[in-house]
Amino acid sequence: MALDKILAISGKPGLYELVTQTRGGFIAKSLLDNRKISVGIQQNVSVLSEIAIYTLTEEVPLREVFKKIKAKENGEQTSINHKESKDKLEEYFFDVLPDYDEDRVYASDIKKVIQWYNMLQKNNLLDFEDKKSSEEEE
Repeated sequence: MALDKILAISGKPGLYELVTQTRGGFIAKSLLDNRKISVGIQQNVSVLSEIAIYTLTEEVPLREVFKKIKAKENGEQTSINHKESKDKLEEYFFDVLPDYDEDRVYASDIKKVIQWYNMLQKNNLLDFEDKKSSEEEE
């Protein structure tokens, strides 16, 4: 599944899958407990495909960060818990993305990335290949 269907909703725990649009917003399904919720247009929603991590040279799309974590962890859950200390989280993230910008990427951001990766891995949603390459094969 593509990250453009996965959402982070401000004030709500976890990630959500976009189910359908409505007149006043959309319906999303929680990846935590599979409950469907109605989300109004006024709520702050982030689409994971639009999120990037700052490095010293560029912004790396979240998809690429997830791919690097997946390669490091051999497709398994992360070896670090998102509730670890700031120093341990930063050390882990340096292994994944050595040139990330420490001034603009906070420990809270790293926690979210690790938590989101584990949630996507648990739901088997980490196989997001580029649509172009799969269409070319057909």
